[in-house]
Amino acid sequence: MKITTALAVPCAVALAAMLWLPAAFSQDDIVQLRSAAFGAHKRPPAVFVHDAHNEKAGLEEACATCHHVYDKGALVPDEDSIGTPCADCHAVDAPQMPLRQAFHGQCKGCHEIRAAGPVACGQCHPPGGM
Repeated sequence: MKITTALAVPCAVALAAMLWLPAAFSQDDIVQLRSAAFGAHKRPPAVFVHDAHNEKAGLEEACATCHHVYDKGALVPDEDSIGTPCADCHAVDAPQMPLRQAFHGQCKGCHEIRAAGPVACGQCHPPGGM
């Protein structure tokens, strides 16, 4: 009986660790598209699983598709803005391309063009957030 208990406890701990660890590490990729530039959000920030999205959309090597760079109104080919917050170029109240319009144009616009992905408010901004 003691041998069974002595084996059962470590096995249970190992099983729990195997089930918990992948879930814990998979959370690293889940991101909310939250920008402090908005202050208080009117809706929950959009949930965006970067790597899974890009793999499904075939964008693994095309960072500049979303992280674009413009110079004097022209897209700069083969250059990306990775690491630069969107609000650095798109102010909330900008007359040309305000931040909210930039997010919606980039995300929702692409989904509409490809006829794939969420386009309704609650699909990107789920009630209760993440």
